[in-house]
Amino acid sequence: MARGSSSRKLAEHGLLLVFLMLLQGGVEQAAAKPREWYVGDQKGWTFGVEGWPNLPTFKPFREGDVLVFKYDRAAQNVMQVDDFGFGTCTRHPANATVYDSGNDRIRLSRGLINFISGVSDNCYKGGVKISLTVRP
Repeated sequence: MARGSSSRKLAEHGLLLVFLMLLQGGVEQAAAKPREWYVGDQKGWTFGVEGWPNLPTFKPFREGDVLVFKYDRAAQNVMQVDDFGFGTCTRHPANATVYDSGNDRIRLSRGLINFISGVSDNCYKGGVKISLTVRP
């Protein structure tokens, strides 16, 4: 009987250890520093960037992370738009935020976030737009 009791206690301690390790990993992840994401990687915010959030691999955007948009101010800008604005490549809502420094840093809040270029037809014809989901 002592042998069965010892095995059960050992199993309970093992489960407790696993639980504590998982908890520690969650705490470390929650306390992790926000990441900086350079939109378009080396190419920057330019034509064909639309697939960037998932290419070459999925990017796990988190609340507090920062997107860095680097681009030629004469050729692009960045507008944060709603779903309608993203789908139609238009400034929607009318008071959508427009960035135009050529080196914009935008801190992410949770939810679905859309960005397009508002210059000429770069969004519609050139794919200068991204949509991403930001997790807590």
